[in-house]
Amino acid sequence: MAPMKVYGWAVSPWMARVLVCLEEAGAEYEIVPMSRSGGDHRQPDHLTRNPFGEIPVLEDGDLTLYQSRAIARYILRKYKPELLRTGNLAESAMVDVWLDVEALQHEPIVRPIVANCIVYPFEGRSRDQEIVDEKIERLKKLLEVYESRLSGSKYLAGDFISLADLSHFSLMRYFMATEYADLLDAYPHVKAWWAALLARPSVKKVMAGMPPDFGFGSGNIP
Repeated sequence: MAPMKVYGWAVSPWMARVLVCLEEAGAEYEIVPMSRSGGDHRQPDHLTRNPFGEIPVLEDGDLTLYQSRAIARYILRKYKPELLRTGNLAESAMVDVWLDVEALQHEPIVRPIVANCIVYPFEGRSRDQEIVDEKIERLKKLLEVYESRLSGSKYLAGDFISLADLSHFSLMRYFMATEYADLLDAYPHVKAWWAALLARPSVKKVMAGMPPDFGFGSGNIP
C-alpha cells in the first residue's frame, strides 16, 4: 500500500498536529512540501485538494481530507484508536471535551499571542501589545482551569495520553518560544503535563522541524 501523502509545510502548527499523530501511529507517510511564501496553497491543483486553500491536506489512496483535527482523528481511528479511547464511551467523551476546549478556548487565545510575538515582526507588521496583553490575561484564567483538571489526572482526558493532549502541542510549542513562556511556572501541574508531552519521541521528531521563529530568522521560510 502506498504511503499517505501530507501536503504542507512542517513549521505550520496545523501541519504539526497531523505529523505528531502519524508518528504516534507509526504510519507510513511522505510530506509533499509546499511553499507558503510562493503561494502554492492558492494554486489550482491545491484548490482541488482543499477548496479553502489551506494546509494540511492528507491523501490516503482515493481519500482526500483537510482540516487538521479531522485528519488527526482519521489517522488515529485507522492506526491507533487507543489515543481516542475508542471502545470506552466515557473516556472517549472526555477526549472530545478537551479537544473542543483546545479548539474553542485554547487556540483562539494562544494563536494571536504567537502571531504578534513571533510572526508579525518578521513580516514587517506592527505588534499589537494591547491584544497580546488581553490574551495573556485570558490565558491565565484558562490555565487555572487546566491546572485544576491536571491536579486530578496526569493528562487532560484522564490518566492516559490522548489526542486531546497531543492536539495542544503545536501551538504551545510556539507559545513557549515567546517571552511569556515562564507563565507556566505558576501552574505546576500544567508545566509537568507540558514536560511529559515534550518527552514523547513523536513530539521530539516533529518539533525538530519547527524552529521557534518559524524559520524566518534563518531565511528558511516555507
